Amino acid sequence: MKPGVNITLAVLAGLVSGSLVNMGIINLGPFVIPLPEGADVSTMESLRESMKLFTPVNFITPFLAHALGTAVGAFVAARLAARHRAKVAMGVGLFFLAGGLAAISMLGRPLWFNVADLLLAYIPMAYLGVVLAGATRPRPA
Repeated sequence: MKPGVNITLAVLAGLVSGSLVNMGIINLGPFVIPLPEGADVSTMESLRESMKLFTPVNFITPFLAHALGTAVGAFVAARLAARHRAKVAMGVGLFFLAGGLAAISMLGRPLWFNVADLLLAYIPMAYLGVVLAGATRPRPA
């Protein structure tokens, strides 16, 4: 397979797998940590309005979704890429970081959560995916 095609497919697989993990955690979160009384998360507008009802514990689920989704996506991309594995995985982390920045502008979450999310859930977790995939050392011949 041509290197450019391989890298493209590795990035796509990383984005899809990371997104699936992210959405799975987001969808299961309310079963583990119940939403506050009166919170409606069925639409983006109602979620934005419900943010003022959230307590710090309600932000555990989205943080885990962002962090684990990014780590899994980077891991998958690093495992599948034939070349530049760490760069490909970190690129997936940057895509998820861009999504986190977009969420900040759309949702109006608390500043403390935005800072923690941006600093801890994306680039560090992408690097964790790189390390777990063994992409910091050359592939055996």
